[in-house]
Amino acid sequence: MIDKDKVKKAVEMLIEAIGENSERDGLKDTPDRVARMYEEIFFGYEDDASERLSRQFEIDGTGATNGIVIEKDITFYSMCEHHMLPFFGKVHIAYIPDKKIVGLSKLARTVEVFARRLQVQERFTNQIAEAIEKEIKAKGVMVIASAEHTCMTMRGVKKPGTQTITVCSRGLFEKDAELRRQVLSLIGT
Repeated sequence: MIDKDKVKKAVEMLIEAIGENSERDGLKDTPDRVARMYEEIFFGYEDDASERLSRQFEIDGTGATNGIVIEKDITFYSMCEHHMLPFFGKVHIAYIPDKKIVGLSKLARTVEVFARRLQVQERFTNQIAEAIEKEIKAKGVMVIASAEHTCMTMRGVKKPGTQTITVCSRGLFEKDAELRRQVLSLIGT
C-alpha cells in the first residue's frame, strides 16, 4: 500500500528543493495529486499475476494444444526505476498451450501487474514470461516488449522516438528458432 502521507511530504520537499514555493497557488495541492497518482500508477505492488492467470479453461483434444496463441499490441505504461521517468510501449505475448488456455484479457492484466511498478524493461519482459509459463504450464512462451523511455528522450541523449526492444523466449520458443521466426512474422516485427 502506498503511504500517501510520505509521498506528499517527499513531493513538498522536492518542490522546495528545486527552488519553488510549495504554498504557491498552482503547487499547493500538487503533493496530494502526486500521492493519488502514485497510488494509481504503482498498483502493481498490490496485485499478483498468479491471481490474474488463475482463471483457466480446458481445451479439447482437437489438436488445439499444438497451436500458438498470440496477443499483440498490449499497450503499457511503466516507470523506470533508474530515473523515475515513464517508459511506454507495446507488449506482444505468444504461448503454446498444454491442455489449458487463459482468457485473453488476463494476458493484458498480467502485463499491467508488472508495468505498474518501478521497473527496467528487461526484468519486466522476463517477469511476464515467467508468470505465464509457471501459471498456465505453457509448452512455450515468448514475450516481446517495445518501448520508448523518456529518460532517453527528454534528458540525457535526447533521442525521441528511440525504441528499446526486449525478448524473452521460454520452453519450445527458446529451443526452436523457426517458432520464434513464425511469431515475429505474425506480430509484424
